[in-house]
Amino acid sequence: MSGHEVDVAIVGGGLAGGLIALALFRQRPDLKLAVIEQGASLGGNHRWSWFETDFDQQGRALMQLFPRTQWPTGYDVQFPEYRRTLRSGYQSLSSADFHATLVESLPPESLLLNTSATALDAAGVTVSDGMRISAKAVIDCRPFEPSPHLQGGWQVFHGQHFRLDQPHGIDRPTIMDAAVDQLAPHGDGGAYRFVYVLPLTPDELFIEDTYYADAPKLDRDALAGRIKTYRRDKGWNGQLIGDESGWIPVITGGDFDAYVDDLRIEGVAIAGARGGFVHPLTSYTVPIAIDNALAIASQADLSGIHLATFFEARAQRHWRKTRIYRMLGKMLFGAAEPTNRLAIFQRFYRLREPLIERFYSARSSAADKFRILCGRPPVSIPRAIGALAKPGAPLTTEKQ
Repeated sequence: MSGHEVDVAIVGGGLAGGLIALALFRQRPDLKLAVIEQGASLGGNHRWSWFETDFDQQGRALMQLFPRTQWPTGYDVQFPEYRRTLRSGYQSLSSADFHATLVESLPPESLLLNTSATALDAAGVTVSDGMRISAKAVIDCRPFEPSPHLQGGWQVFHGQHFRLDQPHGIDRPTIMDAAVDQLAPHGDGGAYRFVYVLPLTPDELFIEDTYYADAPKLDRDALAGRIKTYRRDKGWNGQLIGDESGWIPVITGGDFDAYVDDLRIEGVAIAGARGGFVHPLTSYTVPIAIDNALAIASQADLSGIHLATFFEARAQRHWRKTRIYRMLGKMLFGAAEPTNRLAIFQRFYRLREPLIERFYSARSSAADKFRILCGRPPVSIPRAIGALAKPGAPLTTEKQ
């Protein structure tokens, strides 16, 4: 990178940062980019999934650059009261394929892996070895920052990738099997628990154990043991070839202005989960990340200061737009006993498929919102009102 000068420096090579870099390069290949990632690979160790209906034509064109596992026949959900097959196609992308595609697509000199940013400002980035990268625009795509200004709970998960001894015979994913024990694995109360199963090849499965829990307590051994029990009950035997785990915030409220004020660096745009660009209830990110990547590609000539203002305005609109999901999250954590939280999702998945798809991509219509809230509630009305009236728990934690 001659002279360590670029047009755009992107700090963080996860989903948001990688997609922004790719969209920018496709739109303006003349721009000099720097993607500064502290890890050894882009995207970390993760798997992202989405519905076929989540993107417009531009979004589909961008995602088609990545090798994906696709299930055009739909997906299943299962609850104690019923099992349902939904017809919308489903797709999934591994971080390994995300990394390989970006490495192949972007100029080699634009990728700075194993490089930590120690300081960001409107004029550039200083990295761990003291090198200064001057930039006309800086975009902060580092991970979400827990904050006392936000409230909510957590999705805690552990996933394992297996190669089985024989074909599994499954032709579509189960994205939510909640007909399982609802007790939390760490022994201090309940949680909404479900198992997520992706048939990646005829003899490979990705199985993830997920909890909507009050605290981000991640006991990998306990969750791995539950996955082992789940596999044994299904008759799936094989070799572990990969895993991933972590926790994700479920945002139910808070003072978003104060959160942004704490993170703001004048003249630096904030994107990704750090900027609040997540689905507050499901933590679904792919459609939102695609929208942001395409938006910034269309604004490639903005100065750093104007780009920061542009993104902060988008974040404020996203916060207002997703109020309904934070309200539902409040009822999930505040109105339902932990072991009874599945009743909310069990009711939700009886609704019409287009409504469910729009819900996950944070594009619910006014009619969708009315339909979600009307009818017999899955929790008592006094408890729901009480949950909405009081603040939730602060989203703070020691990083694990």
